This record gives sequence, structure tokens and C-alpha cells, in this order.
Amino acid sequence: MSIAAIIVAAGRGERAGNGLPKQQRRLGNRAVFQWSVDTFSAHHEIDQCILVVPAGHEADYANRCPPGTRIVAGGDSRTASVQAGLAACTPDTTKLVLIHDAARPGLSAKMISELIAALATSDAAAPALKLVDALKRQTEDAVTDVDRTALYRVQTPQAFRFANIQAALSDDGIYVDDLAAVEAQGGRVSLIAGDERLAKITYPDDIARLERLLLPMNASPRLGTGFDVHAFEPGDQVTLCGVAIPHSQKLAGHSDADVAWHALTDAILGAAALGDIGDHFPPSDPQWKGAASDLFLTHAVKIARKAGWQLTSCDLTVICEAPKVKPHREAMRQRTAEVTGLPLDAISVKATTTEGLGFTGRSEGIAAQASAVLSPLPAAD
Repeated sequence: MSIAAIIVAAGRGERAGNGLPKQQRRLGNRAVFQWSVDTFSAHHEIDQCILVVPAGHEADYANRCPPGTRIVAGGDSRTASVQAGLAACTPDTTKLVLIHDAARPGLSAKMISELIAALATSDAAAPALKLVDALKRQTEDAVTDVDRTALYRVQTPQAFRFANIQAALSDDGIYVDDLAAVEAQGGRVSLIAGDERLAKITYPDDIARLERLLLPMNASPRLGTGFDVHAFEPGDQVTLCGVAIPHSQKLAGHSDADVAWHALTDAILGAAALGDIGDHFPPSDPQWKGAASDLFLTHAVKIARKAGWQLTSCDLTVICEAPKVKPHREAMRQRTAEVTGLPLDAISVKATTTEGLGFTGRSEGIAAQASAVLSPLPAAD
């Protein structure tokens, strides 16, 4: 059974201020939309993660999502955007789908699991909070009480059987939310306990409120460093940051010998106190012979996230006499962004020489050093 997550981020979100759509505003170390994408992507039951964004702006989001996230263009309405997300799901195997507003960043793994479990006995499920404040209705003549018994504030994600929500939204009706479409079809709906951290960002003050709820007060960013060296051997190119660079020699190593990404992998693992690259990918293991180093880097980012840490920036320095790195630097930054999910402006790639000194000065190989900054993720319950 395949379970898909659709994160809707296609609205303009102008009421939140600052000139940016609310889903692109910064909340802590990430954009608002990244909070939900990261949480869904890390959940063991979610195997499709689909982000719906404004048409023509797909590239603005792609480099800031975990590998495997599918980016699709939204429509002119929220329903049209949800339909675009549903159309991007694998049709033959998708059984359940969770639909979430990107403007609700406080999603937890526990909430995802509880919604999936609720679908065992229901056609749809959603988190909801009971109303605790007194309600009043004001007219021109009077203020009157409103009975709050059995009234709820409904949040997202809203979870559905895939076939049911597809059918319910196919009639082009206008609904207050996706849950209402299933209700109109007579489907069985369950409400589970909501979470104040799932509050929606609508106005400027909402960002500050969610910062107080979501950002840990006692956790500081961590800095890790890495260093790696590979010698030259006969060949015709070297691989640096996943980019093949023509050269009169290649780097010797059990894997593809990408010295820059090896250093960065160690920096990430070091910042998260998770050992080093040799612990996770022993050179004595034949399965890693010739392996592409994006496997190592992706693994480091993933297990750091599972340990509660998010890579927020990195800085790499390549040390060699040749080949010249500068002509390939932007391609190296771009590939690193694609693999790590970092925005391009959070990645630095530099090169230097040792002025003819040492083994790099004698053109016997290439060295690289890297630093990585990890920031804490909010607790996932």
C-alpha cells in the first residue's frame, strides 16, 4: 500500500506581509513550507511526497526539498491545486493520501501516524481542536451568545482514502475544505485530537507566535568539520562535488573518490556526533567499490535529520594545484544543493593551492576540507 502526502503551497499568502508568500517566509532555520516537507519526507509510512507550488515557480522550491520530493504546478484555486497534487500520485498503488497546508509548519510525525491509523475505520480524518473561548455573534442591534458545544477548529493534514477524495473533488464543487467534499458524498469522517502547533500562518504576528511554539529555546546550532585526501592515479578525469572534471589523472579510492563530498559527509556526521564516513561505509566492504559519493552525502543528511538535526549551511575548500576548480565551482554548488536540499546561497565552494608545498603542491593528489552547520529540528513528539 502506497501512502502519499500532498503539501499545498500554491497560494499567494500576501496577508502575512514581508512581500513574500507566507509559505516562503523564514521560520527559524527554514522556509515555512520546508517544515512540512521535511517531516513528511522523514516519516517511515510516507512513500510519496508532493509539493504543489505556484505555476512557473517550481525552481524556487526544488532546491530546498529533500531528494525524492515531486514538485508540481498548482491551479487558480485551492481545489485545483489539490487536484494537481492528486494527479501526481502513483494512480495504481496509492491507497491513502494526506493533504496539508504548507502554511501550517508545526506538523509532527506523531500526528501523521495517528491520521493514518484513523483511516482504518473511516473514509477521512482530520485533527481538530475544541473551542474553549466564549462565542458571540454581533449584529447591528445586539450581541448574542453562540453555543460552542460540539464546535471544533479543524486543521490539516486531512487524511483520505485516495479513491474517495479523487471522486469527491471531481464534481467541481466549492467546499470550505477537502473534508467537506467527502462529507457531501456521505463518507464517514473522524476527528482526532489537534495540536496548537498546527496553527495556520495568515497574518504577520502568526510567525512570531509559531516561533515561540516550535523553536527550542535551549538548543544551539552545531558546527562539524571534515577533511579528506585522495592520491592521483592514471585516468582522465576527477570527480569533485559530483561534477566530472577533465584532467590528466584521476583520484584513487574505493568509491568514486569524490574528496570534497567525503569531507562534507564527515563534517555533517561530526556535527551530529554520528561517527565518520568509515563507520557507515567501510572501505573494506565490496558493495561500496566505485559507489557514487552522493549516496554517502544523502545518508549523512538523512540520519542527521533522524537524530533531530537539519543541515543549514556548508563551506568546502578544495586544495590542489590542478585541475582548476573555479570554472566548475557553480556546477559543484548546484549538485551539492540538489543532493543536500540546501538553497544555493547556503553552499560555499572554494579552491586554493599550497604554493607548491607538500603532496598537493607536488601534484600527487587532492585534499579537501569542509564545515557544516546543523540546526535543531523541533521535537517530533
